Amino acid sequence: MSVAFIESIALEKTLPCLAEPGEIIVVGRPSRGLDDVMPYLATLPNVVAYNPQPPSLTLRRKPGLITLQPDRVSIPQVTDVAEGMQLLTSLAEAINATWKHRAELVAVTARRQAPKPLDVWAFLPQTNCGLCGELTCMAFAFGLLQQHHALMECHVLTEDEGFADRRTALQAMFN
Repeated sequence: MSVAFIESIALEKTLPCLAEPGEIIVVGRPSRGLDDVMPYLATLPNVVAYNPQPPSLTLRRKPGLITLQPDRVSIPQVTDVAEGMQLLTSLAEAINATWKHRAELVAVTARRQAPKPLDVWAFLPQTNCGLCGELTCMAFAFGLLQQHHALMECHVLTEDEGFADRRTALQAMFN
């Protein structure tokens, strides 16, 4: 039987969430430093950014993000302390599951950055047709990055075979 990487992530404090008034930021302290597990966590599909030095990892969650540093975890846009405690418990379980399967993963050793709006926009049709519900393709790019839209909502991109290469590139960017 394998030993868990961490026992828990203890609630250290809560702060007001400036991005979402009425919600909080939950700050937790892992029972052990996360340095050794972060390169494996950086292989997860919901990684927004990873910096090996100094170690920091940002994961996407709906809503908001989760930021991990070796001795600290921050989760904004949390409804209340009870939800925050559940998120910290779930995160500890995910960290332990990742550590348990680390032999099957290739640790990330280089900096990893999520695509930026212009990176996404460059692959969109740039017709500003509005069929996706946005006024411009740039607005749609922001919506994709914020997970307010799905790639399939761009009808020009999905229906015009002339955009097959761009569609494939965007699918790789978001998977």
